[in-house]
Amino acid sequence: MNLFKDVPTWTDKEKGVLNVVIEIPKGESNKYEYDHEGGYFALDRTLYHQMFHPFNYGFLPQTWYDDEDPVDVCLLSTYPLAQGCVVKARVIGALDTSDQSGRDLKVFAVPISKLDPRFDEVKSYSDLPTHVQSELYLHFKEIKKLELEKYDKVIINGWREVAFAISEIKRAQAQYADKDNS
Repeated sequence: MNLFKDVPTWTDKEKGVLNVVIEIPKGESNKYEYDHEGGYFALDRTLYHQMFHPFNYGFLPQTWYDDEDPVDVCLLSTYPLAQGCVVKARVIGALDTSDQSGRDLKVFAVPISKLDPRFDEVKSYSDLPTHVQSELYLHFKEIKKLELEKYDKVIINGWREVAFAISEIKRAQAQYADKDNS
């Protein structure tokens, strides 16, 4: 099974429940990426300075975004999740960013209640404490600080609401379908 090609984007589109494939467990300092063609996880690089991922990081299957990759997802959870795990989650917003590869939306999501009820009250990124929002913003601003050829190209355009994130996911699904048929 190829986690990118065979797992659907939505597990329940009407209820807004997505399938998120975990590439990087929370707390990890290595950057792993799923090889979409080969169907395996590979080490992309270690983070260049003393930093770790404060969330589980993954992607939405069957999507293709402007940076020539699937839509990125930052999944907030109580504990780290295993690499390769598929998690049912709901969107709470997005951080609109771009880097050396182009526009690079970071969708933020939380597990559905059955998986982790601690996030039931979080309906939007604005429900997160202000300090946590600042930490998440700073993570993406500074993650490439010592990657000198990339750092100056990182732009954070700000937080976006759930409706914006979902519309971009749908656009990325259409881009995947166009790419797949070409």
